Amino acid sequence: MMILKNFAVFEGGDGSGTTTQLGLLRNRFASPAVSGLPPLYATWEPTDGPIGGLLRSALKGEIPLKRETLATLFAADRNEHVYASGGIVERSTRGELVISDRYVLSSLVYQGIDCGEELVRRLNERFPLPELLFFFDIDGEQAVTRMEGRRVKEIYEYLDFQIQVRERYRALLPWYAREGVRVEIIDASQEPQAVAEEIWRALRNMPIVKGAGNAT
Repeated sequence: MMILKNFAVFEGGDGSGTTTQLGLLRNRFASPAVSGLPPLYATWEPTDGPIGGLLRSALKGEIPLKRETLATLFAADRNEHVYASGGIVERSTRGELVISDRYVLSSLVYQGIDCGEELVRRLNERFPLPELLFFFDIDGEQAVTRMEGRRVKEIYEYLDFQIQVRERYRALLPWYAREGVRVEIIDASQEPQAVAEEIWRALRNMPIVKGAGNAT
């Protein structure tokens, strides 16, 4: 499969901190104290587009959908995310650093548990692999504890499912490494700033960041 340069992905179970870390990274790139960085396009899945909005409602339990329908909608939302004008492929090929909070691996994990691997792989086989993949590893019980204060719980945010999620991520990561993706496993149980520094150390080795010259 094709690896898309200048493209990195944050992956992990619910409560692992991917969204928090994407926000911290955006702040780093926006800081006037930091120079010599490439343009950053921070993005996420489900997207903010119309299909992504439908998915978010379904994940909150507001719209009852069959699991196979969810898997198909995730792939459709991803197709727009990757290939539409202003999407991941266009931005990464023109020299932006693209980082997505969730991507194909989330579908292989979550919808793979729900629907089986064959359907999900078929739906996602045309999407490129990221150059760099971060897996935010955290114990399911700690992740669920972190989510206890959330006002709205999503359909996957319970302990038994999150235990399966962690196991499936771990099972799939070696395949990505064999395909040439650089895989970084992050201890997501650490304090957010410690996690952020681990992420930054890995990102600085991406050619697009190293080539910028003065990244600190």
